[in-house]
Amino acid sequence: MRTCWVLDHPAHVRLLAPLLRSGQSNDVIIATQRHEVRALLDTGDGVLPRRQIHWVTRPVGQRRRRKALTRWHSSHAFLRQCSLQGEPIQRIVSVGAPIELMAWRSPFLRRKIPSITQRWYITDTEVNHLAHRLAQKAATDVVLPIHWRSELDGGFVNGLSGIRLHRIDGLHGHVHLRPSVRPSTVSDPPRIMVRRLLGDGIHDAEEVQAIPENTFDGLHVTSADEDAYQGDAWSLDREAASHDGVITQSVTFASEAALLGTPTLLISRAQRGFLDRLQEDGYPLFRWQKECHGEAWDDLFAQYLTGLHLTEALDVQEWPDTRRAFAAMLHIDLID
Repeated sequence: MRTCWVLDHPAHVRLLAPLLRSGQSNDVIIATQRHEVRALLDTGDGVLPRRQIHWVTRPVGQRRRRKALTRWHSSHAFLRQCSLQGEPIQRIVSVGAPIELMAWRSPFLRRKIPSITQRWYITDTEVNHLAHRLAQKAATDVVLPIHWRSELDGGFVNGLSGIRLHRIDGLHGHVHLRPSVRPSTVSDPPRIMVRRLLGDGIHDAEEVQAIPENTFDGLHVTSADEDAYQGDAWSLDREAASHDGVITQSVTFASEAALLGTPTLLISRAQRGFLDRLQEDGYPLFRWQKECHGEAWDDLFAQYLTGLHLTEALDVQEWPDTRRAFAAMLHIDLID
């Protein structure tokens, strides 16, 4: 089945990479013009197969409605052109990006691409309400984790009338990450990877908390800030696993680092089902959701620093085979 893969975020590139490697040679990609997405695609030899790529704009900031409409029109034109060349596009697979699911029809005309009969919407982010509402209008299939918190999703699950709902046991990180060997001892001073966000994301204004510079006193810091990481884009997860700890504003990076066994301090007001599951399953995730000052903050930060030395005592759940379960939903035979 010829598929269009939508890569809207660097985490989505990593998530879908195993499926892309096992897909068809005539599959295509629609990718959002983001620095880290481009870096992953530009350096993907040996990780991602070469596929035709159509670049679209990220609909954020000023005039985002016009940007979204332009993206819809651009994606429709690309999909229509592809469907006139050889085997038609039959399926769109998107993670949290509903515009391309809508692009099976034109935003200006009633013209549709009849070959596109499957439109898959994958998400683990309950609070992405606008994307969910748009997906309800266009998706044929929705994939959610079993730890999804429906009280946060704005009625999304309850509104999936006529849409096939698939449940997956595990986090998105279980699909593309591999358990890594952790450092046997903590460095002196501890080596900490820090990832701060630009703050221009859809939910960042409500969720991102500032990290005071004095947080890093006495630590050896490796910076992996959004759009500023100087290392190999495909090795970021392995770098996180090789450090003694992670401090981050990013919920995605926090979940990946904690899954790999790296003690992780997430400074964010974000609420996500996958963060709850990580803590319930015993992964080393510490969460702080207020301003970073006061006695309670000092206590949590001290617990985090102590936790750097206690990873050998972790008792976490067995790594689920989410990768194969995910592939089976899409009827893809994994080649790795």
